[in-house]
Amino acid sequence: MAQLRKEGWMHHLARHLVACFLTRGDLWITWEAGRDVFERYLLDADWSINNFSWHWLSCSAFFTAYFRVYSPIVFFKKTDPSGEYIRKYLPALAKFPNQYIYEPWTAPIAVQREAGCIIGEQYPRPIVDHASASKANMEKMKAAFGA
Repeated sequence: MAQLRKEGWMHHLARHLVACFLTRGDLWITWEAGRDVFERYLLDADWSINNFSWHWLSCSAFFTAYFRVYSPIVFFKKTDPSGEYIRKYLPALAKFPNQYIYEPWTAPIAVQREAGCIIGEQYPRPIVDHASASKANMEKMKAAFGA
């Protein structure tokens, strides 16, 4: 989201990750809220594509593979193991070692001090536990599709 606000653009896979996180993956927020933010900030915004993409990625229609949830941690570990993307767009985390760049809240306090960023002070703690939230939301989606 920092990239979107700064540049007005995000790679399509980052857009997918955000849409999944905000809707069926973690936060269970209506897809319209995400659509509205993207509509406001995207330089390449197209009303019909934006609406379809959010509708699709939230599994509200057209896409029933609700069990395919992007992990905001695993996804980036696979695609950017050194954390260059995080370091560029979230400078508060730039000095964390690679092993903690995607989960800085797991770094020992000494590592956080060395990085100049105490989680919960200079950078927020996670707003949700991905593993439990995505599991609970998959159950909700399963029930909805089974109805």
